[in-house]
Amino acid sequence: MTGTPTVVPEDELKAVHQKLLAYCQANDWAGYDPYDALNSRVFTALPFLSSRLPRLVLTQALKRSPINIRGLMLVPKTQNPKAIALFLLAFLKLSRCGAPNQEHYAGLMIERLVDLRSPGVSHWCWGYSFPWQTRTIVVPSGAPNLVCTSFVAGALLDAYEQYRDRRCLDMAAGAAEYMLDELYWTDGNSVASFSYPLPSLGTLVHNANFLAAAVLIRAYRHTGEERFLAPALKVARYSASKQHSDGSWDYGEAPSQRWIDNFHTGYNLCALRQIDRYLQTDEFASRVRAGFEFYRAHFFLPDGAVRYFHNRTYPIDIHCIAQSILTLLALGHLAPDNIQLARRVFRWAMNHMLDERGFFYYRVLRLATIRTSYMRWSQAWMFLAICSLLSESDSETTSSPGKGSVVSLDP
Repeated sequence: MTGTPTVVPEDELKAVHQKLLAYCQANDWAGYDPYDALNSRVFTALPFLSSRLPRLVLTQALKRSPINIRGLMLVPKTQNPKAIALFLLAFLKLSRCGAPNQEHYAGLMIERLVDLRSPGVSHWCWGYSFPWQTRTIVVPSGAPNLVCTSFVAGALLDAYEQYRDRRCLDMAAGAAEYMLDELYWTDGNSVASFSYPLPSLGTLVHNANFLAAAVLIRAYRHTGEERFLAPALKVARYSASKQHSDGSWDYGEAPSQRWIDNFHTGYNLCALRQIDRYLQTDEFASRVRAGFEFYRAHFFLPDGAVRYFHNRTYPIDIHCIAQSILTLLALGHLAPDNIQLARRVFRWAMNHMLDERGFFYYRVLRLATIRTSYMRWSQAWMFLAICSLLSESDSETTSSPGKGSVVSLDP
């Protein structure tokens, strides 16, 4: 790495932003997904494959293949509500910095989210644009789930805070009602959780719990709806109590969920930080600090690469890179070099995972790179990370005397 800059100059960052924006816009914000194998029209035409094991095998085969054969399998590109929510968050960030045309894009994303709500459900809620096989059941395409709905509701709350569009608040509050009415469950006085991915599953998944709790608390702050508060705090406190002594969390409490990974840990930390912020408390501050110390110590390599799992280097996943940048920026107060490290992570991604056509690759393995473009998993997350870096740069600039306050997105 001698002679290679460790961070990305501002003009390069803006150029990557413009090229990725053009790529996503040219594809109408739609694309493939690592888990969209069951959208294959070839697969649905072969009924003998329509059972649990073939579904799992096909999904993993397409996900792990270094060659993208979705075109041959007649898998369509789709708009995913979670990706649209991430794009909305990104445009809102740049809009706050005064960048031109961002309100237009944000409005477009809000309208897409209205159109993409889960059909046949009374609450406002959202699901993925493909069916997917869990270890036990199939989740139908469009069926609402907590994680997708949490990200959409969070983006709509950001839009409400910025534009005071009552419709955005009403949709987010409706999503909070869905989580509380359909997904919340308790078992005695100590256990409380939200079901994921379907209401019938009494799961204990910590990132889902923290994400939903943050949405409920934000909805409470804006609506004054008292019934949102106590369940959200009970769930957040339960999952916070499951933090290990070294600061880490397992993905979930089931025996098959005992792993520790990058982006779900990032979700936990950012959601807990948000809960403290909206309640104007420091109840979870020590949990966040301990978790962040584990995060910094286990997921980052000296050259800026980031790990997926805490105890091995490969795969290096673009979603983990994006979430690492977002977590470092969100928790910038916890370490003086967080922003520097976030930029070093982005430099590594530019050097190793950026295609000349403007999109980012999926994964770097020990012996190969999976160059497939995924709209939700890769492009939307990296677009949000880039816009967050640009808005962070603008914050630094405007803190200096005599500097302007408008981000110019021209390279």
